[in-house]
Amino acid sequence: MERTAAGKELALAPLQDWGEETEDGAVYSVSLRRQRSQRSSPGAGPRVTQALSPAPDTFLHYRTSKVRALRAARLERLVRELVSGDPEQDPGFVPAFLATHRAFVPTGRVLGLLLPPPAPPLPPGVEIKKTEGRDLTFNKNLRAVVSVLGLWLRDHPQDFWDPPAHSDLGSVCNFLGWAAPSGAEAQEAEKLLGDFLKEAKTEQEEEEQCQTRAGPPGTAQILCPDSPVGCLEDEEGLVWEGPELLDFSVDDVAEQLTLMDVELFSRLRPFECLGSVWSQRDRPGATSIAPTVRATVTQFNTVTGCVLGSVLGEPGLAAPQRAQRLEKWIRIAQRCRELRNFSSLRAILSALQSNPIYRLKRSWGAVSREPLSTFRKLAQIFSDENNHLSSREILSQEATQGPQEGDAPTGSPSSKLPPGPIPYLGTFLTDLVMLDTALPDMLKGDLINFEKRRKEWEILARIQQLQRRCQSYCLSPHPPILAALHAQHKLSEEQSYRISRVIEPPASSCPSSPCIRRQISLTKRLSAKLSRERVSSPGGSPGDPSSSTSSLSPASPPSSPRTKDPPTGSPPASPGPQSPSTKLPLSPDLPGPWSLALPLSGPRISLPGQQGSEARVIRVSIDNDHGNLYRSILLTSQDKAPTVVQRALEKHNVAEPWVQDYQLFQVLPGDRELLIPDNANVFYAMSPAAPGDFVLRRKEGAQHTTSVSLSTPPGYGPHGQQGVWLL
Repeated sequence: MERTAAGKELALAPLQDWGEETEDGAVYSVSLRRQRSQRSSPGAGPRVTQALSPAPDTFLHYRTSKVRALRAARLERLVRELVSGDPEQDPGFVPAFLATHRAFVPTGRVLGLLLPPPAPPLPPGVEIKKTEGRDLTFNKNLRAVVSVLGLWLRDHPQDFWDPPAHSDLGSVCNFLGWAAPSGAEAQEAEKLLGDFLKEAKTEQEEEEQCQTRAGPPGTAQILCPDSPVGCLEDEEGLVWEGPELLDFSVDDVAEQLTLMDVELFSRLRPFECLGSVWSQRDRPGATSIAPTVRATVTQFNTVTGCVLGSVLGEPGLAAPQRAQRLEKWIRIAQRCRELRNFSSLRAILSALQSNPIYRLKRSWGAVSREPLSTFRKLAQIFSDENNHLSSREILSQEATQGPQEGDAPTGSPSSKLPPGPIPYLGTFLTDLVMLDTALPDMLKGDLINFEKRRKEWEILARIQQLQRRCQSYCLSPHPPILAALHAQHKLSEEQSYRISRVIEPPASSCPSSPCIRRQISLTKRLSAKLSRERVSSPGGSPGDPSSSTSSLSPASPPSSPRTKDPPTGSPPASPGPQSPSTKLPLSPDLPGPWSLALPLSGPRISLPGQQGSEARVIRVSIDNDHGNLYRSILLTSQDKAPTVVQRALEKHNVAEPWVQDYQLFQVLPGDRELLIPDNANVFYAMSPAAPGDFVLRRKEGAQHTTSVSLSTPPGYGPHGQQGVWLL
């Protein structure tokens, strides 16, 4: 019992870390929760509770309770915790397990451990009396299993998709039909099974219809559907005869882009965003992995390609005419911002900031002052400083606010702004990939590291929260705009640069291009958050899905490529004044007037089970003609350069990784590089103050050839600007 002055409560932390404890092979984090129980006046007796604010000299009563959260255990113990766990003690365990279990165990295995065997049929006229303690306990566990299955069916129905028979869902239906025949859970399972069978039948019919429509090979002309005019397909390709995309109004184009992004984001399966899933996308035979995430990436690249095609598609345009197209895309981006569509907003800005467009100084010089100012303000949203802190904060604010007043006149179609927002998915993918890279799946004793799953669940819960907010969009499809979007001529990487150089031949500088300072501030350090949580809250905050992930410090997407003299036909350097690339000798004291946001000795990750071993997450790209593709790897304090090179080549799916043919360079601020000697310990040789970005280059005179698998389309970086999706 504590006493306060003038009725003010003591500012004490409500949760205090206590440590860990082990029980039956499972590891729990233990915290002490301090809660206020009653306010009693000394003259009113101990049982009188004050409902209003306490008067001076009021006694505040607190009680301290022990809180346990499961951190690591074997699979059997985790499944048992689903049924026998205390929701008040650990409210986040069940949703975290259901959302992430497929990363370490199939759904069928969980059901095999969770579902009790059905009771054998009883002879006619025989009844079982359920009055004994054992029967009551069994019924309690049965109700818990039914409750878990109901939550599972509602929040993660795709876990049971297993065509053609859907045997896992069939087992669930049989169990619920026996355990809770008249319950809502049984009805939900039967409905889901019917929907799955109907969906499979519909897909089969559509496939048959497509084969019928295709007809014999060599068809001369095909009329494009959903188009008022249509397009004819001949031997030379598609010939679009309808209006161009920029012929429509700014509002109409932005709303259709938002409609497509809403549909894709609503169908997104959060499980596919997990780092252990998304990082497998480039492996051979993995084309079917994460289809909903791939669809979002494809849409992102489609929008970027439309911007490039419309701006660069006609080389004969005069600078003022091309400036009008730039201005219209800037207005479309601004409208996407008003609609809270951060996905298309990022795609449009990425295209406008790409080198083929950004270097057109005469075209940018003809852009009016107002749209140019708007472009600069929009670009600041996705500044890469402080791990994209600006975009994270804006997204967090937008997600907690309703439609803003004054965004559009009352009664107009645009006044029905959704709560939104539609996020840029690359930020979440980056966070989850970094989590998967930094934290091990298993701990000593073959225990599943469930603390890692809790951290992943916090991010997945944010995605699910935003998906619910996006259900309020009220937008109608406009077929002519959708047809024009798909018919817009899209340029390849080489075509974009070649046309850009035809429009404006290479010059020494581009003074009229909008100067947006972009720094290589790729922190990639998850260790800061992990170290803070290890000290402040070993159990994390498993039950708080709304907790912000803005403090998470995994990798942000790479910045613009480094400036160098490119060979003929290769992408030009990033716009803006930059110093030429230099190689620095191995030295802890790096010259140059840099403004470093990170301390000279940044926080590092301590590897569990390895005393004295530290680690950090780095990203490595290969200097080749395939773009700026980064892969994340875990660097330990015992890794030599050949080991790091080997691991990076494997991550990039290099067919024949000849380690001796490559040199490793660390990318430093100020457009500099640090050469890592072949036999050096990379962990100690690298500059701790610089971001953990590295690049592999083939040594001069290397005889072996390599091939890199690029089965997945780059995020929005097919034009050499940024490799956002590829981690």
